[in-house]
Order: sequence, then structure tokens, then C-alpha cells
Amino acid sequence: MKKQIIAIAVLSLTIFSCSSDDDNGSNNSKRAELYATSTANGNITVYDFSEGASPTTSTLTTASTSNEGIQYSASADELYVASRSSFNLNAYSNIEAQILGTTSAIVGVNGSIDFTSPRALAVNGNSVVVADNGNNQLFVYNRTSNGLSLANTFDISFPVWGVEFVGNDLFVVVDTTGDLAVFNNFLSNSTDGALAASKRITIEGIVRTHGIAYDASDDLLIMTDIGDAGSDSDGGYHLIQNASSQISGVTNGGTLAVASQTRIAGSNTLLGNPVDVTYDTDANVVYIAEIANGGGRILGFPVTASGDATPSVNNMLTSASSVDFYNE
Repeated sequence: MKKQIIAIAVLSLTIFSCSSDDDNGSNNSKRAELYATSTANGNITVYDFSEGASPTTSTLTTASTSNEGIQYSASADELYVASRSSFNLNAYSNIEAQILGTTSAIVGVNGSIDFTSPRALAVNGNSVVVADNGNNQLFVYNRTSNGLSLANTFDISFPVWGVEFVGNDLFVVVDTTGDLAVFNNFLSNSTDGALAASKRITIEGIVRTHGIAYDASDDLLIMTDIGDAGSDSDGGYHLIQNASSQISGVTNGGTLAVASQTRIAGSNTLLGNPVDVTYDTDANVVYIAEIANGGGRILGFPVTASGDATPSVNNMLTSASSVDFYNE
């Protein structure tokens, strides 16, 4: 088993702009932040939907020139971000103070150079999983007081993209298909090499899935559909209510009927290649990183949306690649 410890280093991550968004949702939380990355640069865009304040946008700059895959850890006050330019996982600390403008530099932890094409990541406690579809691998890192330690590298028999923890299970989307793979008790695996999914099912109605998000409080699973990668207008996403029972009720190799889901797609949605998705559980809003339509957008839809819905949030973000929402 390969293990590497990378030391902590200081990175200059600063807020350089703050302006009102044209379109925003609403939220009743003390802290309510949407984090977004782009493959066009290393910026982390933060949309602040905090209670009692006009929604604002601030930008955190990093040494990376392209990022894809982001998640915030409230317990550590860290953002984990996968870099497509330096091919490593980075952890950026003191995020709350940085957003509030009380610090000018934060502590950054640089992981080992392991990736060829990182696409998404998922966090469970002190463990961070990165999906890399260059060689169809899942990398598992442990966040320790000494840095980021590469614990395991798993070889997967299908192309991977989005990843999401549902309890102790890891849900992995199967790129180029409409399939979902489930790895039960994922972090209990400790031997590097080939790792088989516990089961793989088809989500009927999806042409090619990329993004995935799960909300335990609503038992809601969301999966995106990019359709034809060459089109900027044929994307969509699916809402799967009562997801735990629905997914567990489909046997290995089976299909979850589209009649048991809600599909949002059409020209009004502005969805072409929705590559990632997250969910605001307080305001019940689905946020999507749309990388193609209009050159890139952050789109938001109420969870009650269906069919050819018009987004309630529409913010331009060039080459938007991944999103994560945090509620306090």
C-alpha cells in the first residue's frame, strides 16, 4: 500500500473581488455558501447567500491554473480542491476567515502528484476520494496533522466521473453511460489495485451522466445528464426522491425506471453539459456547474422544478467545472 505524507505550506489565497450577483436564490442560514471551480483558471468563486446580506460573489485565487472537484469540510474549515494543472489534491484552510476578509493568506496543503485527469471528489470525515478518469482510478487520501497522505489507489473497470458518499457507501457515476455504481463500505477497502463495484445499475432516461449529489435529510439523489458532449443545449438532470429505498431496490444489472424520477431538461433550462451538481438543503435549491452553455454558467433550480424549467439562478462563470454548497 503506497503512503505519502506531504508537508504543510503557505499559499497566497486572497479575495480580489466582491460584487452583487445578477440572479440569486435565497437562504435562511447564518452561513450559506456556494463554492465553484473553473477549468479556465485556478480561481475558486464563492457565492455568499448568508442571511441578512445581499448575495455577493468573491474570488479566491490559487496557484493552480485549472481546477475540477471541490468540497468544503466544516469541521476542518477547509476546501479540498483537485487541480487539473498540477495534478494533485490541495487543501485550503481558514476559509471562513478568508471569506470574511480577516486574513490575507491561508495555509495550504499540497498532495502528491498522482492524477492524469481529476474530475470530482468526495469527503467522508478525514478521508478524501478523488475520481480520475484518465486511467479510471479512485485515489483515497487521509487528512492528518502532517498534511495529505495517499492511502490507497484503486483501479476501476469503467470510466469514472462524479463520486458521492451515501453513508459509508460510495456512489460513482459511470462515464459515457447512464449507469450508477455502488461500492458498499468503500473505506473498508485497504488493498491497492482492482476494485469491483458491489453493484451497477442503469438510471433510465440519462444518456451520459457526470455529476452526482445526495442529501440525507431529504433522501434526495441528483444526477446530471450531459447528453451529447458536443452539444451545449441537450443536457438535463434527474431528481430521485426516496433514493435510499429506490437504489437499494434495484438489483445488480437492473434499471431504475424513469417513471420513478423527475427529469429537468429543455431549451429553457440552459443545460448543455452539466458536469457537476450540489444541493442547498435549507433553501431546497439544486445548483449546477454548466461548462458549455454560454461558455459556462452556475445555474440554480428549485427542487420542485420539472420538465423544461427556467433556472432561478443564472450566473456566468467561464468553464464552470464543479460546485459544492455549505449550510451552517
